[in-house]
Amino acid sequence: MKLVILDRDGTINEDSDEYIKSPAELRPIEGSLEAIARLAQAGYRIVVATNQSGIARGLFDTATLIAIHDALQRAAAQAGGRIDAFFFCPHAADSSCECRKPKPGMLREIARRFNVSLGDVYMVGDAQRDLDAAAAAGAKPVLVLTGKGEQTKAEGRLPPGTLVVPDLAAFAQRLAP
Repeated sequence: MKLVILDRDGTINEDSDEYIKSPAELRPIEGSLEAIARLAQAGYRIVVATNQSGIARGLFDTATLIAIHDALQRAAAQAGGRIDAFFFCPHAADSSCECRKPKPGMLREIARRFNVSLGDVYMVGDAQRDLDAAAAAGAKPVLVLTGKGEQTKAEGRLPPGTLVVPDLAAFAQRLAP
């Protein structure tokens, strides 16, 4: 099975320092929904792996997060794509959970549920924590320069072998020409 794991905020949709707290605040990055469609049509399963500490902070609840993900799923479908699953960490940044990126727990759970080896899986994100989680889990890290991507690249702590691309559309073009 071909599988790609995508971070959400800053990779698929515009990030916000105020958090995405409702479906109305979801703003897809130009070309990202078409990129998801391109990957899906090329036979890739697409999974979103996202830290959502806004739940722990009381900014929104799980039902609202599900509504946000439903809206993203509908938008991807309108572009001809699909998202096969959403995985999220609801814990605060200072928690000691294993599921919050940069720890590899969420990615390992995806691998377990989809019965795949992460060595063949790309993890695409805009933040250092996405790349570190990919490296720790044995996945292939990909940095997009959207969201926090430019800053992440400038800090120069990319794991060895990190692929750097302008955005999700460029990654999809590369993987599924």
